[in-house]
Amino acid sequence: MKLLRELSEAAGVPGREENIRQIIQRELKGCVDEMSVDAMGNLIAHKKGTAQKRQRIMFAAHMDEIGFYVSFIDDRGFLRLQEVGGFDTRNLFARRVIVHTAKGPLRGVLNATGKPFHTSSPDERRQYKEVSEFFVDLGLPGKEVAKRVQIGDMVTLDAPFVEYGHYASGKCLDNRVQVYIGIRVLQALKRCPNDVFGVFTVQEEVGLRGAFTSTYGVEPDIGVCLDTTIASDVPGIAPEHRITTLGAGVGIKVLDGSVISHRELVETFVTLAKRSKIKHQLEILPRGGTDAGAMQRSRKGVKTVTLSVPTRYIHSVTETVHKDDVKATEALLLRFLQA
Repeated sequence: MKLLRELSEAAGVPGREENIRQIIQRELKGCVDEMSVDAMGNLIAHKKGTAQKRQRIMFAAHMDEIGFYVSFIDDRGFLRLQEVGGFDTRNLFARRVIVHTAKGPLRGVLNATGKPFHTSSPDERRQYKEVSEFFVDLGLPGKEVAKRVQIGDMVTLDAPFVEYGHYASGKCLDNRVQVYIGIRVLQALKRCPNDVFGVFTVQEEVGLRGAFTSTYGVEPDIGVCLDTTIASDVPGIAPEHRITTLGAGVGIKVLDGSVISHRELVETFVTLAKRSKIKHQLEILPRGGTDAGAMQRSRKGVKTVTLSVPTRYIHSVTETVHKDDVKATEALLLRFLQA
């Protein structure tokens, strides 16, 4: 999983997806008929179909990760941050970060304002912190920080990609694992009856922005969103609240907070999975959304469905997937595009 490691450890917050785009372009060179980048920064890879009468099928996987921009630098060199994407701040305490400056990356530590553990009261320890209360310490004098860092520099969490047991874990597997799958599918797709557009979208984490514009431009007949979904199959969570289970296969989404999948497409994917003996599970996510919500509402409407990789600990630096679920998602998408 060398490529997935590279994608996970690369930096690309909403609006700054260029590093991820370059990796995809490198991997798809010679594998597709056309590649282009639109005004928003979406990467569109087109593989021409062979049938005389063919449909336009678009799959979309977002490139961006939740992260920050530098919003303030104080006289002592401490940085304040503007979040881009939804964080659970319980996961942010005592984290390492990378500040991506024009003069190169700077490593630092992220902590919250307030008393340290040894001098705080029990009530103070239980307080829930906002992102605005966190700061970055770069270990440099204020004047040097001011010379090297500027407002608007990208800041990402710093965490290695690891493999353990049957799992892979790292930062921003939401949604780099589906970027990885999209790349692998286009590399493996030698001939296809329909025109296939593999779209790697920007700014999903701040409002599905890239999916709105790219779907409008591609004008697909069918849209397949590729994203992660919650797998709360851990201690303390009742079975009815697990959404999906690691190792049980690709998630075929019925609905979430942004979209109700096209019923015929859900049934098509279920039938294909059964015929091909690909492990799968049906998914209902009560809240949250994906690029499917934008794809479905483009122009006059697009038949849309989502294929999900079940993921534990979403929006943390230990997002975790089962390798077999990754393979199942890749296999089902490839089977559909070849049909």
